[in-house]
Amino acid sequence: MKSFIEQFIPDFLLSWYHLGLAVLGAVICRFPSKKLIVIGVTGTNGKSTVVMLTTKILEEAGHKTASLSSIKFKIGDNEWPNTLKMTMPGRFKLQKFLRDAVNAGCTHAVIEVTSEGIKQWRHWGIDFDVAVFTNLTKEHIESHGSFEKYRNAKGKLFRSLRRKEKQKTVSIVNIDDDNADYFLQFPADEKYTYSYKAIKLYSSKAKNLEDELSVSGHHLFSSGVKFRVDDTEFHLKLYGRFNIYNALAAISVGLSQGIDLGIIKKALGKVEGVPGRFEIIQKKPFTVIVDYAHTPDALKNVYETIQESGIRNQELGKLICVLGAAGGGRDKWKRPELGKIAGEECDYIVLSNEDPYDEDPGLIIQGIEAGFSQAQAIKHRHITILDRKEGIRRVLSFAQAGDCVVITGKGSEPWMMVAGGKRIPWDDREVTRKELKRLD
Repeated sequence: MKSFIEQFIPDFLLSWYHLGLAVLGAVICRFPSKKLIVIGVTGTNGKSTVVMLTTKILEEAGHKTASLSSIKFKIGDNEWPNTLKMTMPGRFKLQKFLRDAVNAGCTHAVIEVTSEGIKQWRHWGIDFDVAVFTNLTKEHIESHGSFEKYRNAKGKLFRSLRRKEKQKTVSIVNIDDDNADYFLQFPADEKYTYSYKAIKLYSSKAKNLEDELSVSGHHLFSSGVKFRVDDTEFHLKLYGRFNIYNALAAISVGLSQGIDLGIIKKALGKVEGVPGRFEIIQKKPFTVIVDYAHTPDALKNVYETIQESGIRNQELGKLICVLGAAGGGRDKWKRPELGKIAGEECDYIVLSNEDPYDEDPGLIIQGIEAGFSQAQAIKHRHITILDRKEGIRRVLSFAQAGDCVVITGKGSEPWMMVAGGKRIPWDDREVTRKELKRLD
């Protein structure tokens, strides 16, 4: 029924259909967001991590919090995995989640907000108090029609800020991103900008600089990252400079809610990692990492983090990768971009299925291979093994002491989407652990 509606109804009628469902869901659940402080996090990369870090900060400060991301749902101490194969649930599920959060006594809710969800009006009827922008690179271009339309969809989160009784509206923007000014144009009582150098607070309709906290002392280690915000030093068990940005976004949310830096530091120090986000499965005799990276920018960040953090012995160890791309017509443009980046960085590549949907897996692989010829310095060898489990088995059996194996594209996702609308239970991390045991 759903595919019939999407295939045969004109776009403008389809939009009204989605809006109608959103209105109905909000009415039935009695507009639960009015009883919560709702924090929305949007951007291309880093959303799930920022949601998780923000939730930890709020909980450490004593706020009973609900959160929703592509990884999991959480209401207070009760949490369960997101198995929907969509980040933002449908309108009824999302509003019911918020109503359940209210009924459970939560005061805050942190929601990962996607452009696809906004396109289908899933944000309608949610009064956001805080909007967070992480970064923006090309994604979902076929679906939205252009990069500008994709960006505009993200901007609708900031348009959804609603002032509630005794509660200010806040926007938080990564000022180092080229699109920062676009997101700063939307009105808010307070605006925070964060960068590799400072966190700044503007108020009085964002015209006056009220406070500035310096950010310094960045260090990337094989055990995580360190940095300072004013005189407070943070040490996170997360990897890469991109996670410093994610942490700064969450810190800005905490500051906007009046939470002391000491409490924020304590909360972030307790985070052991984010499922499927640069998750190290094994360190010796060779390192194995599973990451969700499925955009060119995210893939580049993963490879750079391996280099900068000293996780791999660059003189002795090889970088061995499992790489794929989503099918179903999703962002075909990025396939050669992924191939170009991997071709320049990896020594050995296995091309394999990610989520082929109804598309010919061979054509997806050809799209990735087209990027190899664009690589500036081709140093890799590659083979194609469409069976992802077999592909993972191959790279693990090939790896030697000092090497680094990186399996990207799916992270902690619980399904692989194949032809005929079928879902195959899947988890790159669990498959990898089982294959490692086979090697023992």
